[in-house]
Amino acid sequence: MPDIESDSDQQEKLSASLQEIISAMRYDAASSKDRRSLPEGPLSTVIVFAGTNGPAKIAAANLLAEAAASMVLPVELNGLISKYIGETEKNVAQFFANAADSGATLFFDEADSLFGKRSEVKDAHDRYANIETSYLLQRLEDHRGLAILALNDTTNLDEAFVRRVRFIIHFPHPDATK
Repeated sequence: MPDIESDSDQQEKLSASLQEIISAMRYDAASSKDRRSLPEGPLSTVIVFAGTNGPAKIAAANLLAEAAASMVLPVELNGLISKYIGETEKNVAQFFANAADSGATLFFDEADSLFGKRSEVKDAHDRYANIETSYLLQRLEDHRGLAILALNDTTNLDEAFVRRVRFIIHFPHPDATK
């Protein structure tokens, strides 16, 4: 019979994972001050919150944003995605420009829809959808701050995004008996 972790064990693991991220963010902030003479590279920290517990993911995003001395900026998908060619890229560019000005922590809820696997190109629609995904990947990588992708299942993420993820935190399914 498989071991079943108690709620307190799951909470401890989650808390330890979040503390590890906070420690890494503090280390990055301190070491970036020491690199003043080096060329600046992307300092993006991409974190994936995987699981079905939405309220816990939002609370954790707020905790990390507070540790980063920033506010959570939720990404509104309906404000980014457009059915018109080229409009999505314009919206993404505007969003990231605003985010850079505010220094906010980006929170992509239901990120599966934005960061999903690119498809095989069968027609012009597929080609443009893949271009949008590639552009989003580029902008996310150039973002100088914290970006949190909340999703249910990591298997649907594009491999290019997964390579840029620094932490993946799994949120347990809430216990319905409590």
